[in-house]
Amino acid sequence: MVLPESEQHRADVKSRRIDAPVSQVFAAFRDANSLERWWGPAGFSNTFHEFDFRTGGQWRHTMHGPDGSNYENESRFLEVSDNQRIVIEHLSGHHFILTITFEPSGETTLVHWQQLFDTIEHYEQIRQFVSPANEQNLEKYEAEVNRRTASK
Repeated sequence: MVLPESEQHRADVKSRRIDAPVSQVFAAFRDANSLERWWGPAGFSNTFHEFDFRTGGQWRHTMHGPDGSNYENESRFLEVSDNQRIVIEHLSGHHFILTITFEPSGETTLVHWQQLFDTIEHYEQIRQFVSPANEQNLEKYEAEVNRRTASK
C-alpha cells in the first residue's frame, strides 16, 4: 500500500499474511461476536453496543483496558466491500480513518492496515502507543481467524 507524500508521516501502516482464504479472514471482521473477541491491543476486551456492518453503518463499543479503564468508541463505516476493503472513520477521541484491505493469494490473505490521522503532530503524539497496538491487533486478528478455522 503506497501512500501519497501528504499522508506518509501521519499514518501507521502494517501488513500481515494470514494463512486462510480471504472469505474466512473477512468473516472474522464481519461477525460481531468474532470481532468483539479480537478487536484492540493485547489485554483489551470489548462490549459492542451497535454494529451495523455496511457502508454508512454505525459502530459503537466500549473497549475495556487491562487496567480496568473503559474507552467509549464511536465509528462509521465509510466503505464495506465484501472480501476487499473496509474503511472506518473513528469519530470519538482520536479522529482517524482506518483502511483495511484484503489481498487474496491462493489459500492465504495479505491484510493491509492503514490508520491515517488528521495531522502529523497528532500521530506523533500517540505513535508510541499506536504502532505496537496495531501490531497486537493484527496478532489477535490472525489468532481469531485460526480459532474459527480450527473449529470448523
